[in-house]
Amino acid sequence: MTEQPPLPPEPPQPPLPPEPPRHRRLDARSLRGLAHPLRMELLSTLRRKGPATASMLAERLGESSGATSYHLRQLAAHGFVEDAPERGKGRERWWQAADQGLGFDEELLKDPDPAVRGAADMFLHEVATSHARELSTWLGTRDDWSESWTRATDMSDFTMRLTPAQSRELIQKMHDLLDSYCAVERPEDDPEAAQVRFHTHVFPQASD
Repeated sequence: MTEQPPLPPEPPQPPLPPEPPRHRRLDARSLRGLAHPLRMELLSTLRRKGPATASMLAERLGESSGATSYHLRQLAAHGFVEDAPERGKGRERWWQAADQGLGFDEELLKDPDPAVRGAADMFLHEVATSHARELSTWLGTRDDWSESWTRATDMSDFTMRLTPAQSRELIQKMHDLLDSYCAVERPEDDPEAAQVRFHTHVFPQASD
């Protein structure tokens, strides 16, 4: 019986592309469940810092554990947070964000229900407040970072005359560029990498 030569090894398979972050589009009902300063801060903290208990979040945010526990349950009722199964051991409940981003429909600002319009307005103002707070925190702690990181930051503004269509096109191009960097994010154990925040604000302004 003639022996068959061994089969050549299969070529290595290319790594699978990273899963895109899950984004959720707000509707009238979910918006009313989220439009609260502490709930928005809890959700943001879970997204950026990972799973935590109500007690841990209370310590980070300077709130009572009773308040964080209550608002986490409200966020869970609207599907914004969920149990962290790999951490759910013992009596303390661990929470994690159910998604990594939110989409906001400008039509919510024109909803016939005044409660929805109020929630939409509050949501946008809280986002703006959060952005200002994060920037102020960076400016107050920049001396804690290396020179390479302080040279790798930006705080710029631009003014130009565009049509609404051009403005939408520019926004989409900026978002596409930022999304392209999700595929080259560095792992958490890379000592040279750090979490980086980008804020984009585009709005019309009256000319003098």
